[in-house]
Amino acid sequence: MDTNTPTRTRREPELTFSSKELFDLALAWVTLSVAFALFIEPVHSGEVDIQHFVLMVGLSFITVGVAFLLHELAHKIVAIEHGQIAEFRADYQMLFLAIMIALLGFLFAAPGAVYHRGQITKRENAMVALAGPVTNHLLALMFLPLLIFPDPLRTIGAMGVTINLFLAAFNMIPFGPLDGKSVWNWNKGVCLLVFIPSLTLALLALVEIGLFG
Repeated sequence: MDTNTPTRTRREPELTFSSKELFDLALAWVTLSVAFALFIEPVHSGEVDIQHFVLMVGLSFITVGVAFLLHELAHKIVAIEHGQIAEFRADYQMLFLAIMIALLGFLFAAPGAVYHRGQITKRENAMVALAGPVTNHLLALMFLPLLIFPDPLRTIGAMGVTINLFLAAFNMIPFGPLDGKSVWNWNKGVCLLVFIPSLTLALLALVEIGLFG
């Protein structure tokens, strides 16, 4: 991004969604939920509990799906607040790959990203990047009280806490297109200040809570 471009008056922030963006968000939400359910309830074993699989899709929809959706919307909202034109685009090839890998008993998903354009500084770009992981931390806090209830609320709480903390930690890795790289490029200290606690909390959640409580 060329920060030497002459300053222009930024338009008023406006949160809108094109039909294409809504379709991509919905497709990514559903695909990730199904992929996670396939990972938890493998179909390649030949002994599929359909009822349990449907339950896992539902649980994934309100945990994995919500974690992904609000993560991406946070990027979009903060980008717009900084005068950007921002829109989510799904990566159809990666969504297909997520399903195929889940069928093999593994989990990997890079459903797409919020692409934004316009004049922006390194600090502003870092704020856009941080919005996603910070949102996941807030979601983890929101799911946490569910752990005191019996199932299925406890399972939803465990999945919500663990998945959101791992999503935050993963995205804060300062590498490639991940959020952490944008923060690292702006301020390495801030990046580590967010990444290290995120990773620590994610590992603690896995050990102390687990994925299903």
